[in-house]
Amino acid sequence: MPISVALMRKLEAVPPELKDIFLTLVEELERNRQETVTKREFNELKQVVKELAEAQKRTEQRVNELAEAQKRTEEEIRKLTGSLKRTREEVGGLSRTVAYALENEAYRRLPPFLKERHGIEILDRMIRAEIRGEEMNLFARARKDGQEIVLLGEAVLRLDDLSKLRKVKKKVKLASEEFDQEIVPIIVTHFARKKVFEKAREAGFLVVQSFEW
Repeated sequence: MPISVALMRKLEAVPPELKDIFLTLVEELERNRQETVTKREFNELKQVVKELAEAQKRTEQRVNELAEAQKRTEEEIRKLTGSLKRTREEVGGLSRTVAYALENEAYRRLPPFLKERHGIEILDRMIRAEIRGEEMNLFARARKDGQEIVLLGEAVLRLDDLSKLRKVKKKVKLASEEFDQEIVPIIVTHFARKKVFEKAREAGFLVVQSFEW
């Protein structure tokens, strides 16, 4: 601790031997005081380091928990994706089943319907055929107004997309290269969207909706 001016004046009257001892004692007290402060600060520093270490540990634990949660989320997404894929496959399978049912119904219902409504007589029977590597859902040789024609087309559940018309047009083009007779494109469907229905009729398609028969 610092020595005051008043104390220094009093020490002047003290014998040199006692003065030296007293000064040594003061220095020792000062050194001990400084060491005490240093230890306190060191202890405070240790406490801060401990708290930081604990905070770091909690952070690492939280990160681990988040990583585990992410793994669980990824697993759930994988399961959901698998379920969605199976659902799509089931729906796709169901759609194909209904489409095949519509085709089979068309083979049975179309001949009398076409003869009554459109004057088209099926000469043999309506079948599924392959022409130049392309599958034709509906194919039949027929007669209209005394002329032989070829009926060719598709059975679709919903006629709601112009791309379905383009698909049939492509098949008609292939068939026209194979047969000399007139090709009459036909589409059988459960439902035809008005805009697509009108486009089909304008392009010369014979569109038959299943409720008509």
